[in-house]
Amino acid sequence: MTEAKLAPNLPGWMVEHANRYLSSGGTDGHMYKMTQPGRPEMTVPSLLLTTTGRKSGERFVFPLFYGKTGDSYIVVASKGGAPQHPGWYRNLMANPDVEVQVGTLKTKARARTATGEERTRLWEKALDSGRPTPTTSARPSARSRSLCWILCTPEEKEPNDAAPANRRMPMRQDSLRD
Repeated sequence: MTEAKLAPNLPGWMVEHANRYLSSGGTDGHMYKMTQPGRPEMTVPSLLLTTTGRKSGERFVFPLFYGKTGDSYIVVASKGGAPQHPGWYRNLMANPDVEVQVGTLKTKARARTATGEERTRLWEKALDSGRPTPTTSARPSARSRSLCWILCTPEEKEPNDAAPANRRMPMRQDSLRD
């Protein structure tokens, strides 16, 4: 597998943040102090999302703020409210197999877009968090496009004694029907 690199065209603050995160192995950069005009400084958790380029096939790293629900990491494809979806979102729509680094923990995951009631529930959870961010500063209906809420769910790890995935488990005789 090819070495991942920082995504092109990231703003300077994101490049600096991602480089600090990467060079420390995740010990520095997981919790990011951010300031927004007119708001007090806040500390938010961030992860590194690695996607595969939909056109190039190259692996790209994107630093993103995240939340959690169950075992899944939630990221929002806001791109600061831009009218188009961010490149990382378009990449994972083409290939949902991603890598996620949260602090020093690195894991393979599968990404999917939340829809319907699940999306609404995640939106309300973000609003209730008390941490205003660019992704929660306006209701989705106030934007020119719907913000996509992405869940990155770590792959299940098989116990050492589990049967290989390509081997069929024997059926119990009482499970057969005439």
